[in-house]
Amino acid sequence: MVSEHAAAQVLVASNRGPVTYTLSEDGSLDARRGGGGLVSGLSAIGSEAEALWVCAALGDGDREAVRRGVGEPGVLMLDIDEAVHSDAYNGIANSVLWFVHHMLYQTPLEPVFDKEFRRQWASYETYNRAFAEALAAQAAEGAAVLVQDYHLALVPGMLRELRPDLRIGHFSHTPWAPVDYFRMLPDDIAEQLLRGLLGADRTCFLTRRWADAFVSCCTELLGGTGGTAIGVHGLGADADFLRKRAHRPDVDERLAALREQIGPGRKTIVRVDRTELSKNIVRGLLAYRQLLETRPEWRERVVHVAFAYPSRQDLAVYRDYTVEVQRVADEINSAYGTEGWTPVVLHVKDDFARSLAAYRLADVALVNPIRDGMNLVAKEIPLVSEAGCALVLSREAGAHEELGEDAVTVNPYDVSGTADALHAALTMPDDERSRHTERLATAATALPPQKWFLDQLRALREGA
Repeated sequence: MVSEHAAAQVLVASNRGPVTYTLSEDGSLDARRGGGGLVSGLSAIGSEAEALWVCAALGDGDREAVRRGVGEPGVLMLDIDEAVHSDAYNGIANSVLWFVHHMLYQTPLEPVFDKEFRRQWASYETYNRAFAEALAAQAAEGAAVLVQDYHLALVPGMLRELRPDLRIGHFSHTPWAPVDYFRMLPDDIAEQLLRGLLGADRTCFLTRRWADAFVSCCTELLGGTGGTAIGVHGLGADADFLRKRAHRPDVDERLAALREQIGPGRKTIVRVDRTELSKNIVRGLLAYRQLLETRPEWRERVVHVAFAYPSRQDLAVYRDYTVEVQRVADEINSAYGTEGWTPVVLHVKDDFARSLAAYRLADVALVNPIRDGMNLVAKEIPLVSEAGCALVLSREAGAHEELGEDAVTVNPYDVSGTADALHAALTMPDDERSRHTERLATAATALPPQKWFLDQLRALREGA
């Protein structure tokens, strides 16, 4: 399909696009533009080239916008069959590939790669092919195409067959599984995924660890990476945006409300996550409970501010996990709470302004994922915290590669060790905490979103 977008010089492809549409009761469509590194990066291109973002229609509002021909300049939304998208997104991307790369399976029972898996995999292929064909139709001769994440792992190889003239890059925002875990996938599927990514001129990762794991998989299964270059680009935080946004009136209002909930003179342990299995929220709560149990001096002197925003609630395992987070928080409050002290302040409704308010008052930031491609929260809290914060950080977060020297490092499975780390962070002397916070903020902003995007684009064009 060739449209008014044809001959784009720079193209980005991702499952979720920069704009979403909501269908109102009166039939009108409301557009909401998102943020993030890719949006910032594309805005940095300016008049240098015509840019196009290719994404999927994700909801009824998006699909209706496509049918009505409503859209924004520079955005091409694909109305892929809803059942195909569900199989590809929920059945394969989020229930298989995410689980493999984050090593989340309970292997005595799962995974089961059966006939249903093969049916869903065919949808994943169809979904990726729709993106590849759209990109091939819209790209100018020799254009640069940057494909995003595990949802679209087959696109580079498919696009290479359709348009060998293009400069194709792929970026994985997740970890990459070690070779023994990756080989859990059926052999033909594992090989297809690797060859899909090796269709790119450059395939890139957030850390050297994840890049090395990918290379190991290619070496073990395919004998090498062929002519594909491997890049590492560690996405950083947008300091200017965060610091300005964190001091707007709506954040000030939420900060006042949080301080009232917490009570005067108390330390705060802050975490902000989606209720995603890999974020390890339950073990974080168990560690906090052990802190209160074994070090009673902290009772009524500290509050755990835990924001756990629901994620992927169309999958039963995520709904169950969200319920367990609430149950453990309630259990702690029931066991230790007093009339004037609520040990855990848990919020499950997404509210960016409230998250920033929590960043500002954080004494300790708890970031303890089982595995995480990067984890920008670990980079954002030190930037915004008013008094400086001690960072308790899982060694399995990609951010640990850059921030580990100035963090209190934890094994995410070790609840007792995490409890000890929380105590160490809470008792860290002010001058030491200030020094660490300053260095964390510097490391966190080394590659802000626009530079992160433009560095990739430059390297792709230059063949680096």
